[in-house]
Amino acid sequence: MYDARFMQRAIAISAEALTTPGTEPFGAVVVRDGQIVGEGLNRSVMNHDPTSHGETEAIRDAARTLGTVDLRGAELYSSCEPCPLCVAAMMIAGISRLYYAADMAQAGAVLGALPESKRFPVDVGAMLAQCGLPATQRAMPASQHSDAEAAEVLARWAALPPAG
Repeated sequence: MYDARFMQRAIAISAEALTTPGTEPFGAVVVRDGQIVGEGLNRSVMNHDPTSHGETEAIRDAARTLGTVDLRGAELYSSCEPCPLCVAAMMIAGISRLYYAADMAQAGAVLGALPESKRFPVDVGAMLAQCGLPATQRAMPASQHSDAEAAEVLARWAALPPAG
């Protein structure tokens, strides 16, 4: 169930970008059982990591805090509607519910005209259109190679006994 306190925390984290060089104003928290278990601020520039979005950082923090990659039952609160990269990370981690503040149209209206020196340009519409396509149909050229070898490694790993 939505709790405004967690959204306020996500927005407060996003505001850290106003005084923290190398960050952007995208903050998120992961909540499980009514407690914040992970927090994240977009640190892509600071970390030289294009995947260091607020949501992915909050997921990483939660996974470390809880000692698991299984975040089923957790909710994510974000200061802005997550991009496809972050949605994929949420799905991989098992996040059960998303709450967000500003949507992509609002973010685009504010950030879309920024010069490249201020923010790396991202065409969110093109990104959304590409995400559901098979690799061979995407705008970025892709071709498959050594699939039998890679599949064999996958099969060997799947046959190992569970760790732990």
